[in-house]
Amino acid sequence: MRILLWTSLTGLLLISAAICQVLIQPKAAAAKAAPRVDPAAGKVIFQAHCALCHGLDGGGGRGPDLRRPKLDHAADDGALKTLIENGIPPEMPDGWYLSKEDIANVAAFVRSLGNVPTEKLPGNAARGEALYDRSACDRCHILGSRGAGFGPALTDIGAKRGAARLLETLRNPGKTIPDGFLLVEATTSAGETLRGIRLNEDTFTIQLKDMQGRVYSFRKSELRGLKKVRNETPMPSYASAFSAAGLEDLVAFLASQRGLR
Repeated sequence: MRILLWTSLTGLLLISAAICQVLIQPKAAAAKAAPRVDPAAGKVIFQAHCALCHGLDGGGGRGPDLRRPKLDHAADDGALKTLIENGIPPEMPDGWYLSKEDIANVAAFVRSLGNVPTEKLPGNAARGEALYDRSACDRCHILGSRGAGFGPALTDIGAKRGAARLLETLRNPGKTIPDGFLLVEATTSAGETLRGIRLNEDTFTIQLKDMQGRVYSFRKSELRGLKKVRNETPMPSYASAFSAAGLEDLVAFLASQRGLR
């Protein structure tokens, strides 16, 4: 009887050990296979391939400012790696040329940007808001719950664009036209020319919105003329309209706009 009990206990122990070994081995293999991330190596890749849109320091340009802990399209590290690998067509190209290790390193560098202290700006945001209101910027831009949607929305512009990019836009808006923004001149069959921004377009039709907020839809075959006015924006330059201090104040106000909370 004792021999039988001993044999049973020994068998159970051997089975338990085997089960533990099976459970431990995949975890050990996964830990061994996981590459060590290197933010410094990721920075080199980022500055070579991503800085054109996001800036050398990740502060934003054509692409959004990455110096924040929460990114709009990447809630976690897995989503960020997927974003780097696949891009966001057509604005952000995919990283087909990057290895899994490269992608992990770039993701680690981008995450490190979230620890960068908020940029200290010389302007005063309160004075900038007053200047924004006096200049009637809300006639073209939506900011929060106010304004019209002729120009790009500014509700979260501070999260998307760095201060240098904002200042450049105020001084020379024609050089920083957002992707997808396009002015259109449509001449109707009656000879009337309408000018506005393109909302939608397909092979046969086009929709546009004028500065008064009126929306028009046309069949292209019924138009006398259709001109796409590239590299031009109705936004004027404020380089001479505002003082240097005024521009700094307005940049400080715009930089503080990081979305509705």
